[in-house]
Amino acid sequence: MFSAQTFKSAVRIALIVSAVLLHHAATVDANEPQSADLVIYGGNAGGVAAAVQGTRMGKTVILIEPGNHIGGLTSGGLGATDIGNKAAIGGISREFYRRIGQYYSDPAAWKFQTAAEYRSSRQKAGEQEMWTFEPHVAELVLRQMLQEAGVRPLFQERLDLKAGVRKKGARISEIVMESGTVVRGKMFIDATYEGDLMALAGVSSTVGREANSTYNETLNGVQVQHAVHHQFKVAVDPFVVPGDPASGLLPEITGTDPGTEGAADHRVQAYCFRMCQTDVPENRIPWEKPADYSEQRYELLLRNFEAGDERIPWSAYGMPNRKTDTNNNFAFSIDHIGANYDYPQADYAMRAAIVADHLSYQQGLMWTLANHPRVPEKIRELFTTWGLSRDEFSDTGHWPHQLYIREARRMVGDYVMTQHHCQGREQVQDSAGLAAYTMDSHNVQRYARDGRVWNEGDVQVGGFPPYAVSWRALVPKFDECENLVVPVCLSASHIAYGSIRMEPVFMVLGQSAATGAALAIDSGKSVQDINYEKLRERLLADQQVLEWRN
Repeated sequence: MFSAQTFKSAVRIALIVSAVLLHHAATVDANEPQSADLVIYGGNAGGVAAAVQGTRMGKTVILIEPGNHIGGLTSGGLGATDIGNKAAIGGISREFYRRIGQYYSDPAAWKFQTAAEYRSSRQKAGEQEMWTFEPHVAELVLRQMLQEAGVRPLFQERLDLKAGVRKKGARISEIVMESGTVVRGKMFIDATYEGDLMALAGVSSTVGREANSTYNETLNGVQVQHAVHHQFKVAVDPFVVPGDPASGLLPEITGTDPGTEGAADHRVQAYCFRMCQTDVPENRIPWEKPADYSEQRYELLLRNFEAGDERIPWSAYGMPNRKTDTNNNFAFSIDHIGANYDYPQADYAMRAAIVADHLSYQQGLMWTLANHPRVPEKIRELFTTWGLSRDEFSDTGHWPHQLYIREARRMVGDYVMTQHHCQGREQVQDSAGLAAYTMDSHNVQRYARDGRVWNEGDVQVGGFPPYAVSWRALVPKFDECENLVVPVCLSASHIAYGSIRMEPVFMVLGQSAATGAALAIDSGKSVQDINYEKLRERLLADQQVLEWRN
């Protein structure tokens, strides 16, 4: 949750951002409506795959990106690709990783080390694909793919949240941007992490965790018993004045009651920035102390060190050229637990404030780890040797342009992917691609009980083979919208989404979404009524992997 001081600072930043965007909107003339066969909202990697496939299906395509960058998390710092099983990845998704491999096969791509010096557990000898990469390289490759397809994205165009979707019956006829730009299409794809187009189209969705009883699952809802990973291993006092409950709880603790085990709630798994760091002195930017720094935000971290837990609170995966993709690790780390509950359904100003708050939190955390005298000396010494990469994210202060939105809205369609699909108890007959990752939810809340602090919500359960994601999980209920496909905020329970929500899978599903949408145009049918055998035939011809055969 926000502190008053932090929230005010975040709002000031958000208002500045909003003012710039409003100025942009005011200075853009409302031109004649633009139109295409296929309109894609969201330029992350899944949206790019959809746009490329749309053109390969012979359709005209408009790709709309609310920001300034292509690629979402794939170009936003998440260079340590989470897959589960590489053999499950086909089509345009595999093509992207192969192009990354081609880029790094050129010795000129290695500026701060040689290819021979680079080691990654994600790479095997002889692979054509490269599964780890620098952020700017990912965006370069994705932009090249769009250029080759003849797709020129519309940047800095975002939906009008009040009147952004116009429908005729159960079909979207056109969408309206804040700038006044109108875009018409025969078929639409919502490829965003937030699902705004889906929601404005009147499609059913949910936010938070279902109860276990909803889909007869065991890993959904409140998860106190399973939350053993990234947990406090030592007793840390949660009160402002140690031992005094009357003094109140420290920041970053949401309350004292986590809820009933397995019960539904509104909470969303934590977000963070996947930082790209380096230890190369000439390319390293030292950690800066944010203007709104508050030591109390990190009191739990400092007490955790003092209680004897001196584990390094991050996970840094090595990327080419002596860089990292950095992720959350252990009890108190870069995940800003409990600060994102309002994000999925918030307006743009509130989202900007939440993003700014996450940035401030993470900036302050990194400065604390490198500089605070209560941090163990060996950890301070380590963090002073690392810093943000000077040659990445130059237009956003070298911090990623994309916050890791691990989960926001999820569509509720006629078919819902659940834990049973992940673990093989249920199989689908209309595969749109495979998912293969562990059921993975980051922590959702931090609470106080028995005089100490705990994290709740982290679930990591795997051990199952790749499984098919249903085409029906990508399309809304028929009476809600007939010409929309949703490959990112698809119809899945919270815990199943935790397995599906990986960038390579979003690319796979983006390609399948565009294929199905093109077939719907050709047949004059709704996306719910296309001939699945024709869809399957085309996907296989385009090298998608639709079933697992070991």
